[in-house]
Amino acid sequence: MRKQFTSLNGKWLFSAPVLGPQPREILVPFCPESKLSGIGYTDFIGECEYRRTFSAEVPREGERVFLHFGAVDYEATVFVNGEKAGTHRGGYTPFSLDITSLIKSGDNELRVKATHNVSANLPSGKQSKQRDSFGCFYTRVTGIWQSVWLERTPADYIKKVCFFPDAQNGSVDIRLCVEGCGKAEIDILYEGEPAGHAEGEVCARRTFSVPLKVSRLWEPGNGRLYDVVLRYGGDEVKSYFGLRDVRFEGMKFLLNGKSVFQRFVLDQGYYPEGLYTAPDESSMIRDIELAMRLGFNGARLHQKIFEPRFLYHCDRLGFMVWGEFPGWGVEYDDLRALGPVVGEWTEAVERDFNHPSIVTWCPLNETWENLDDPRKVRDVRFVDAMYAITKVLDPTRPCVDVSGGFHGHKTDLYDFHDYLDPVTLEKHLEALERKDELIMDKVYAPDFAGEAHLRYPSGTPTCASEYGGMSYSETNTGGWGYRTCSGEDSFVDNYVRLTSRLLECEKLSGFCYTQLYDVEQEQNGLLRYDRKFKFSQEAMDRIADCNLRRAAIEK
Repeated sequence: MRKQFTSLNGKWLFSAPVLGPQPREILVPFCPESKLSGIGYTDFIGECEYRRTFSAEVPREGERVFLHFGAVDYEATVFVNGEKAGTHRGGYTPFSLDITSLIKSGDNELRVKATHNVSANLPSGKQSKQRDSFGCFYTRVTGIWQSVWLERTPADYIKKVCFFPDAQNGSVDIRLCVEGCGKAEIDILYEGEPAGHAEGEVCARRTFSVPLKVSRLWEPGNGRLYDVVLRYGGDEVKSYFGLRDVRFEGMKFLLNGKSVFQRFVLDQGYYPEGLYTAPDESSMIRDIELAMRLGFNGARLHQKIFEPRFLYHCDRLGFMVWGEFPGWGVEYDDLRALGPVVGEWTEAVERDFNHPSIVTWCPLNETWENLDDPRKVRDVRFVDAMYAITKVLDPTRPCVDVSGGFHGHKTDLYDFHDYLDPVTLEKHLEALERKDELIMDKVYAPDFAGEAHLRYPSGTPTCASEYGGMSYSETNTGGWGYRTCSGEDSFVDNYVRLTSRLLECEKLSGFCYTQLYDVEQEQNGLLRYDRKFKFSQEAMDRIADCNLRRAAIEK
């Protein structure tokens, strides 16, 4: 974070061929499909254009001006005062453009053209390829859906910082990337008090090793963040990190050397009024706090790269998450799609590397057969490549190559989805406990065969990262769930039975319940889409008490 920034969120002019020739007013950063944008057009848009003016001064000598976009779905071409400033492809990741030479004093015109085709062989997550939402696919998100801002820096500036915390030794390595050469100073504070210092010359890149005067670990429920001030020449940046390490040892997930069971809930990152974009910051915080209130210590952030501000609050509150790529929409049997996926995933991992709340990377989800053509089975090389590139980008975290579906040749975690009845789930868990194997069954069952006949390697960590998905008939309004329960007691009894059995399995490192809240027609959440409780306080307490029980693998 820098002090020298100007937000460009607010009212823009918006036009699209499907909306006719007259531009309309739109509220950025809300997508045009959302109600909060002021447009609320939910049919296919395909292409659109944004315009606005902003006031600025010509950059002084030795000063740069950058234009930042949090995310634009899918391809964005940006013009400043009629001149092309740059292009970016990828609907979920940020990009910035150096517009120093394009700025003039007074009013400047900013124009953004966006194209979006969910039918293309490109990542689109849970966005519906049909006109309307259906199944587990929801309303599309076109164009700008995260913040836009201007930032001024010196000619020589801090380009990037990466933190490598060492929880065992109470220290941190800080890799600083800069433009040019010069002296850098780093101050680390904990709760406002000095906790570490380093300084020295940097030319392009340098890593500083900093011992910490106080050692406070990042843990579930306790973020304990260290503040960092970085100075380089005339540039000053503020950041933070958490002191923690994560790894698997045997079948246990270890956080700071301690076995911690991942009690996760699925979070789709959708909001009734804003779709991908939260109405306000308090809505992000509320989702995390509601999950924690229900006894979950983390979430699987599903088929969407969540906003950095959401992840900041996960960091602050001590809420573990999986960083996942919105890979649905891609034909996994086609290696030609690998390039765009790798490019965008690289941007995502590099953007989010410093968030202590991210404890696992999950580049792919359910690479069964092709979603549109079940006769096409995924190419195992696609899966293998995504795992390999993730480990190159970040060797400090575990990576599950695929959540559910067919795994590849190598993964740090074998992960299965099971929405079948409790009897079948019991069969799978018994096989894991007694024979150390995962049984092949129908779709959504935990096996990794496919055309490569890949099998579960005995003794590898395992996780049930999707289960439950139960619909509650008394609040169901024409939507669906994987199973339907009549009455509050029936729902909670089923929840407790399923979850208790997962906690009792000595070879499970975690679970993820589907899901925290309803999303449109998929009404299998513990909360309604508007985040209101479905159940009585007593029922929610029973769910929380069950989640908080000590797991067998933690003993």
